[in-house]
Amino acid sequence: MVDKSEKLEWLVRLGYLSRAILYIMLGYIALTSAGQMAEGTDGIFKAIENIPAGTALLWLMVVGLAAYALFRFATGIFDLEHKGSDSKGMAKRAGHIGSAIGHTALAWTAYKFASYEGSAETSGGGAQEMAAGLLSISLGGVVLGLLGIAFLVAAFMQAKQGISGSFMHYVSPRAPSFTRWVGGAGYVARGVVYLIIGWSLVKAGFLSGGSGQVKTLGDAVASLIGQGMLFTLVAIGLLLFGIFSLILAQYRIIPDLDPSGMKPAFRS
Repeated sequence: MVDKSEKLEWLVRLGYLSRAILYIMLGYIALTSAGQMAEGTDGIFKAIENIPAGTALLWLMVVGLAAYALFRFATGIFDLEHKGSDSKGMAKRAGHIGSAIGHTALAWTAYKFASYEGSAETSGGGAQEMAAGLLSISLGGVVLGLLGIAFLVAAFMQAKQGISGSFMHYVSPRAPSFTRWVGGAGYVARGVVYLIIGWSLVKAGFLSGGSGQVKTLGDAVASLIGQGMLFTLVAIGLLLFGIFSLILAQYRIIPDLDPSGMKPAFRS
């Protein structure tokens, strides 16, 4: 019989699988079809929609990305990974919340593509819609700008993790030996993307740039088109991050949802 904690763990692992699909497609499209990459995040979901059983895969990603977002909200708010309450720990937790919001927007975009075959009714992506909604309320710009700062902090943390390999603390020793290098390259590449997204949010929130300035995951990569080797290296890194996420779907150590913290041993 499967208890609630095991059900939660399977949902989180589905989230990592969904993230793997997203980043593998993102890296693949960036390397093979710059024209489609210019469509931003919509181009990624269109490509997924057009493969065999694409709509079913999109629905799986809706559930998975939403589950991953909830997991990141929980790790940020309840400190499930024991980052602490000092300035360093709070910065890491803020980065988790920023990631949760970003994946919520991705889940919403995936939902729109899964709901409307052909995707004719989708435009701009969930991130711009959420930004426009925030900017329409009092102090919404401040919230958007602070979210941008959270993404900038997360960008630094992503790059730092990629270089130091500290992310391996949450990976089972049973994972493949190349996990450290695949994950390291992926984290650094995602740090570059988060930097672009964060700055776009700061501009939209604090510099009156408007919601149209907000860049989604795909938009951030597309903005590097024409940057030569940097674009290619980021695209390869994101593809590797997708492979790394696929490894995490099986080998990531999932913390319990209680104050006792990390599980003492990996549970397959």
